[in-house]
Amino acid sequence: MRTLLTLSAAALLLTACGSSDEGTIETEDGETVAYEVDRDGGDTSMRITGEDGQEIVINSGTGSAVDLPDGFSLYPGASVVSTTTMNQGDGQGALVIMQSDSSPEDMVSFYRRQAEAAGVQIQMEMTTNGSMMIGGEGEDGQTFSFNASGADGTTTGQLVVGQGLN
Repeated sequence: MRTLLTLSAAALLLTACGSSDEGTIETEDGETVAYEVDRDGGDTSMRITGEDGQEIVINSGTGSAVDLPDGFSLYPGASVVSTTTMNQGDGQGALVIMQSDSSPEDMVSFYRRQAEAAGVQIQMEMTTNGSMMIGGEGEDGQTFSFNASGADGTTTGQLVVGQGLN
């Protein structure tokens, strides 16, 4: 997972800086990986290949399709601000930032029901200054978190869900 996070962060930094569209990166563990970036409008697709041939594909942007693991869906009526999906072998993960005119409580309740139905045990819950956050894990390695904060009648939610990423 540490290598995955290092690679993802490096690829996002390269994209943000307008760096070249392909090349190699050496991780802090000394592994050399190849990356390839395809920018289409405001969306970015990154393909990262490690020395072992394992490939990670990351799609990000406002036009990227919302591709959530089984049991999870976009909050009804929410507009997507940005999405990031990651596929690595049999693993899948997603980060979706959305906005809704529903309350943070309603959005958190919706995702709590989905997470529990998917076998996630809620292990963390926090409410502070109008923001709410829940998170947990499933027995099968599924990870989940949802944050919601409201202001001026609009709630911004951030859903992170994944399975099988290491």
